[in-house]
Amino acid sequence: MADEQTNRDAFRIQQQYCEANAAPVYGRMCAALVDGLTRRSVIGARVLDWAGEPTRDALPLRLFGGLHALVQAGGDAGLAAVYSGAVTEQGAILATIERVLAVHEAALLPWLDGPPQTNEPGRSAALLLGLLEIARASGPRVEVLEIGSSAGLNLLIGRYRFDLGGVAFGPTDSPVTITPRWSGPPPDPVPLEIVSVRGCDVAPIDATDPAVAARLAAYVWPETPERLARVRAAVEMVRADGVALARADAADWIEARLAEPQAEGVTRVLMHSVVWQYLPEPVAERVRVAMAAAGARATVERPLGWVAMEPDRSVGHQVVRARWWPGRAEWTTVATSHAHGAWIDTGAGAGAAPLVDLPEAARVRV
Repeated sequence: MADEQTNRDAFRIQQQYCEANAAPVYGRMCAALVDGLTRRSVIGARVLDWAGEPTRDALPLRLFGGLHALVQAGGDAGLAAVYSGAVTEQGAILATIERVLAVHEAALLPWLDGPPQTNEPGRSAALLLGLLEIARASGPRVEVLEIGSSAGLNLLIGRYRFDLGGVAFGPTDSPVTITPRWSGPPPDPVPLEIVSVRGCDVAPIDATDPAVAARLAAYVWPETPERLARVRAAVEMVRADGVALARADAADWIEARLAEPQAEGVTRVLMHSVVWQYLPEPVAERVRVAMAAAGARATVERPLGWVAMEPDRSVGHQVVRARWWPGRAEWTTVATSHAHGAWIDTGAGAGAAPLVDLPEAARVRV
């Protein structure tokens, strides 16, 4: 059980992550709250008495999501000034938040009850690099299985348009074009055909529900209006033509999908982003075992792949890794990436020594 200092330290950890990822608004809010938050409000007391593991539970971002929702709904002009960056002085930020926590208690308390639902289409660009690596090795046709899909916005990976360092992929008429800032060599324009995309989540959310769409928007960091526009455009894509998203435990679902007949000439690929750290260890181990067993059965005609974009404390950012059977059964690094896909670097570190397994995660919800 966490104590008050551990709960305060969660804001310090989140502050460091925000400052490293060009998120000064949330960085300043964390700095104000880490020592300044009081028990004068019910919400303040609940945060300081949090019984879980606050960083793993993404406690700061639960609170900030509720505050952002209030701003987006036009519910508090003073708080909007903090979120716009007009108010930057730490004491003024703290006073504003303390007031808001007391005045808007009923609206904000439910945001502490569940983890952030961050479903970021920009991550598809980094994931696509892993798919291209597998296509280069195993052939152009891939069947994608995503775990931890949330609202399924990355299940649209075959429908987005991408500009990856000047190399284009995806349909030219897509309403969403994803163009991360690029460092390092661009990917080789190898043929890639995504023949199907399915996903699961232990608690999926319906992006077509206006309340859910508003919740997704609230978890977009305030410094990134272009990211907010992209999330909203992706939601409209789901409304126009839905995605194959199941409610299921990740291990149960992957075991069942791997047991299905596989078409010849199609690589079956497990894909996930910023998910691994939230899987209970028994679930993660079952996924590892299932993939290892399926990898042992894989053939040139029916290959298997795995693409992961997960935080790595050793580099301070997301690392995109891929592995495939038959062929490269150990992890190989493809790129590093911003948590929301704002930038991708295929230079230093890409192609580094393969890892035995996914690294210990940064334990920060992004």
